[in-house]
Amino acid sequence: MEETKLYYVGLHYQGSDKPYYFSTTIATLALGDMVVVDTPNGEEAAFVCILPRSVATYSSNLALKPILRMASKSDKNNFEYNKQQALRALDITREGIKQLNLPMDLIGAVYNLEGSKVTITYTTPEKRVDFRELLHIITRQIDGRVELRQIAARDKAKMIGGLGSCGLPLCCSTFLSAFEGISISKVKNQMLSINIPKLSGQCGRLMCCLAYEDDTYTIEKKDFPRIGTAVKLDGIEYKVDSFNIISRTVRLATAAKDDYKTYPLDDVKAMINGTYKKVESAKKENEFSLPDFNIVASGVKDASYGGMHPSSNKGNFRDIAKRDGQSNNRRDNRDNRDNRRGKGQSRAQNGSNQQASQQSNQQQGGNRNRHRHHHGHHQRSPKPSGSNE
Repeated sequence: MEETKLYYVGLHYQGSDKPYYFSTTIATLALGDMVVVDTPNGEEAAFVCILPRSVATYSSNLALKPILRMASKSDKNNFEYNKQQALRALDITREGIKQLNLPMDLIGAVYNLEGSKVTITYTTPEKRVDFRELLHIITRQIDGRVELRQIAARDKAKMIGGLGSCGLPLCCSTFLSAFEGISISKVKNQMLSINIPKLSGQCGRLMCCLAYEDDTYTIEKKDFPRIGTAVKLDGIEYKVDSFNIISRTVRLATAAKDDYKTYPLDDVKAMINGTYKKVESAKKENEFSLPDFNIVASGVKDASYGGMHPSSNKGNFRDIAKRDGQSNNRRDNRDNRDNRRGKGQSRAQNGSNQQASQQSNQQQGGNRNRHRHHHGHHQRSPKPSGSNE
């Protein structure tokens, strides 16, 4: 008989992404599958967030509880119905808080799969809230047993989510499964200015990301001199004022804070040990001066460039006289084009004037002919010979 293989799988409950591990014999579980598990609150629905792995690789000391079953259609219907009932329970509790004027901020409500218990989470700025009268009011209107559970501000941010100062989703709502204690000592260790509002996250507490590089700063700072270490340079006594671990540079300052100098870490170490040698940068002979070819333009030598100007295209030198001659040629060509353009416009104007004059003459000639014809039409013709008149 073939032995059944055992696996462990990671599950999370509704409203939380923290994984809890259970054992199972179902190797075909996929991410997001709904299963039913047994908890202190009764049977609850959970969702697969870590695929099944061989139980032989399980390294935790916590005992593995088994998954009861895959969620059936009836379990899924109950789950959706309980979500609606949870919203109703929140509305009833919110009205009770408003009526009693309690300092409570509701976060959410979750029913177990059987619908026999609802857990309502909230936050408060106070350490403890007396909600006994509130329970007396809401238990009359809510089905099942009611549990009010206070959570911390970080847990609230984890449940609600949001964007951090970096522009990315909150670490606690994406991948952090547990919170690490963040104290002001981590801020000082990373040499940050103590500005609590700027260093606080959406929860109002110090940002969790302050813990990411804290160990690196602790290790790297061992290679730097302490703040206030005396350093002698050019006969003047300086002290280590600050340093930058990323660029590995050290800033030195005088006692009066009127002179600051920044050097690489290795140079400052050599100054402290007395082995520092100032290296003068060798200046090339012709690095900042242009050559003089004794070329004279128009009888006057250019004193600043030696009669030459650098070419922006080829990096060589051109004679000023040649450049001035080319400029004059371009100017003459431009004047010639303007003159030709003016002559062409004049000829065109003369042609249009002649054409207008011809049209005017033709019109006057036509008017004379019409007048002559009109006059002859009204003049009587001479009598023919042999007429009785």
